[in-house]
Formats: sequence, C-alpha cells, structure tokens
Amino acid sequence: MSTDPGIPAPTLKSRIHGCLLGGALGDALGYAVESDSIADIRERFGAHGLTGLGDLSGPRHFSDETQLTLYTVDGLVEALEWANAGVGADVNACLWLAYLRWLATQGEDAGPSAPAPQPRWIDGNEVLRQRRHPDKDCVSGLASGEMGTTVRPVNPGARGPGTVMRSAPFGLIPHITPDAVYKLSADAAALTHGHPAAHQSAGIFSLLIHRLVSGEALRDAAASVAAHAATLPEVAPELPERLQAALRLAEKEPVAPEELVQALGEGWLAEEALAVALYAVLATLPAGIADAQPDQHFRDALAVAVNHSGASNTVGSLAGNILGALYGEDCLPAEWVQALEAPDVIQGMADQLVKVTTGEG
Repeated sequence: MSTDPGIPAPTLKSRIHGCLLGGALGDALGYAVESDSIADIRERFGAHGLTGLGDLSGPRHFSDETQLTLYTVDGLVEALEWANAGVGADVNACLWLAYLRWLATQGEDAGPSAPAPQPRWIDGNEVLRQRRHPDKDCVSGLASGEMGTTVRPVNPGARGPGTVMRSAPFGLIPHITPDAVYKLSADAAALTHGHPAAHQSAGIFSLLIHRLVSGEALRDAAASVAAHAATLPEVAPELPERLQAALRLAEKEPVAPEELVQALGEGWLAEEALAVALYAVLATLPAGIADAQPDQHFRDALAVAVNHSGASNTVGSLAGNILGALYGEDCLPAEWVQALEAPDVIQGMADQLVKVTTGEG
C-alpha cells in the first residue's frame, strides 16, 4: 500500500481531485519556463531554479495540457453517463467528440467530414477557450476530420507528448481491469498520434495512475509498469528503455538537470516526458513512509520536473498527476492551489467524474 497502516488511505474522490489539480499545478509551474534553457531558468530564478508558483508574478496560467486533460474527463463522463443510464456508448467516439469540441475552442476547424458535437458544460468555461500553445500534433490530427485508430492512424509519425499529457483520467476510473485501462488510453491516444511510442506511452502512464489509485506503493507501481511496457505486443523499444533508465537513475544520488536530459531526453517525445516525470517523483521520494510529507514531496518533485531544458510543463503536469493520484489532495500546497488559475473549473470536472464513478453528489 502507498500509505502507513495507521493512516487512512486517500479516498477515490481525494485521489481524483488530487490527480487533476496536481497535474494543473505542475502544468502551470512548467508553463512559465516551457522551452527555456536551464541557464535561462537559473538566470531568472536563481541557482535552484523555479521552486513554486509563489516565485511567479502575474497570473499562473495552465496550458493545453490541462485543457485536454479536462476534455478527456468530459469524454469519459459522457460515456459513463450513457452507461449509467443503461445505454451502450462507444467510449472512443465520446472522447473524439470531446476533443473536437476542444479543437473548436482553439479556433480550428475539423472540416466537413467531422461530426458537429453538441455543447456540454465544460465548453462554457472561458479559461478552456484560451489558446495556450496547443500541441501541433493534437491540432493536426483532429483537424484531419478523421477518427484515428491504432490500425488506421492519423499523423503516423507523430510521437510527441500530446498523448501522454492528457491520459491520467483513464487511470482514475474504478472497477475496470488494468488491460481495459491500457486499451482505453492507447485507443484515445491514436485519435491524434500514430506512432506506437505515443499511444503506448499514454497507455502505460494511465496504467501507472490506475495502480496508484488502487493503493500500490509508488516504487512498486513504477517498476510494475516499466516491466509491463517491455511485454507489449510490437512495443516501441524506446519506451521500456527510457522507463528502465529512469528507474536506474532514480536509485543514484540526485543528478543535475543537464545530466537528467542527457540520460532521459528533454521530454519532447512521449516516452521521454514520461521517463523524466517518473524520475522526478522517484528521485525525491522520502526513504521511509514515516518520513513522508506529501506536500514537501510534491514541491521537491515538481522542482525537478520543471527545471531543465525541455518540455517543462508536460513533465510537470505528469509528475503532478502521479503524486495527486498517490497521496490525494493532501500533497497539494494550499498556497499553490490558491494561486492557480480557475481551480473551480478543475474541481468541477473532478466532481463530475466522482459522481459518475461513485454516485457521490
């Protein structure tokens, strides 16, 4: 288990809220330095880099990472609403329609061949209509007007992190098998990205979230999904290689950002982003459960996740998702949540997911 026997495990509601808010916090922190070199980050924020939202002046915006994660939630919520009403629904079709609605918020057109989805509550939130450097592969894949699949992909060569960054919600659905979690996530990733590494990375990330929500300890869950990645049919070899490299690196003394990106990559590819995030949460994990202070682990891990020359907001978002799923809301620094842009929108989508999965109003 991920918690001490004397400490109550987080509820599913707390893990859902923690995962979604944690991802948004990591996204917002990293978005402030996205694409900056580590030298530039140190020049702006000092030798330790950017260590919290309090270091920033002005709005703490999140990016398309959080927007698309919430639209993933919305697609799943719609499918589960139909299921709870006794009506079968194509989950991937619901997700495609949700992503098409996000595409429209970005001022993009999917063309005459794509369906025109009906609006839902999420679409009325202005913060989700802001254009925040939307992932080019997500945009081009959806703008094709075609519903991509793993056997008939759109964007066949796309292997960027636009898949993994939006895939935490699949791991938050209770009472489904690990195989089902993986398939839902990988199939949804193929809606926009055709390279096997992109949808396999998304599936493995969702599986990690699923294992944490189920109560596995972080190290155990990380080792399990890394081993599972190597057994995937027609696996992209880069994925298990990067994950195993992250596990090995996390066993050593903490490394400098320069060494981190040299070993695992800058995060501009799906498997790299997942590997760097995994390293960030493992390398900062306290040695013993008795030493664990969830909010300090969150702060330490996010500092590692965003302070490097690479995709800081993607890696920050993934690390925040992981720790929110592990600890629940207890790990989220209160002052960060207060500083975050539109936390009520994120909490509103989390509440919708809680309601359709647990019945809690």
